[in-house]
Amino acid sequence: MTKNKRLLRRKAVRILSNLYAVLIYSIFYIPVAVMILFSFNDAKRNYYWQGFTTEWYGKLFSFANTDLWDALLYSLIIAVLATLISVTIGVLGGIGLKKFEFRTKRFINMMIYVPIIVPEIVLAVAMLIIFMTVGIRLGMGTILIGHCTFCIPYAVVTIKGRITGDSETLQEASMDLGANRFQTFWRVTVPSIMPGILSSAFLAFTLSIDDVVMSNMLAGPSQSTLPVLILSLNRTGITPDVNALTTVMVALMVAGMLVLNGVQRHLKKRENRLAAEVETKRSSAHAA
Repeated sequence: MTKNKRLLRRKAVRILSNLYAVLIYSIFYIPVAVMILFSFNDAKRNYYWQGFTTEWYGKLFSFANTDLWDALLYSLIIAVLATLISVTIGVLGGIGLKKFEFRTKRFINMMIYVPIIVPEIVLAVAMLIIFMTVGIRLGMGTILIGHCTFCIPYAVVTIKGRITGDSETLQEASMDLGANRFQTFWRVTVPSIMPGILSSAFLAFTLSIDDVVMSNMLAGPSQSTLPVLILSLNRTGITPDVNALTTVMVALMVAGMLVLNGVQRHLKKRENRLAAEVETKRSSAHAA
């Protein structure tokens, strides 16, 4: 009898856990599903559903709305540059904080989390004050600096977390087999942390292209990023071609995540195979 009660209790917990997961995922993804559905709405304003049409995708890819495409291109340029800068500094910072000991290491480790914890509006206002005081003109450069400010800590934390669980066996074996430090870094260290690099790049790109607060505060008078443009359109009503563009972006993001997961699995298999080959060569070298 006690065993049956235990089984019933486990079954009830499993059912409640599944219902809770469905509820959470519904809260996350129902708005996205509604946004995708209204990209096929046969109406000039997305207030009510009036019928199904693919007209807005045709207008989108006919480049009739030049402001929308200019804002998207502007956002992509900033996001790509911010990703490259953040990942480069993140790789150097993550490796440096993992492998080297210095006096201010603990302080730097704590300060990395400040831009992550501090509200973005505080960072945006602080950077706006600095730029206005120094006399720097607002534009793409100021937005790029602002995006790097909050993307770099995420990149450093992600890559450092990937390095933390790794031993230095592969690097030591590479040095024992005659490789110099640069060859070891490029052929051994970088491939071993590539999953962390890809994850940090994907995270930095998503944070940058999705940002509203920093971009709105540091944007110049002539151009704005896509999220800022959509925010301004919200006052007069968002047209379905904006929904069509965001639907395409969601599809590309999902495809990118699937490709990223596949690449990470491939790199993990390659890392394990490389480790086995290096260990075999190292054992043969010591035996000789």
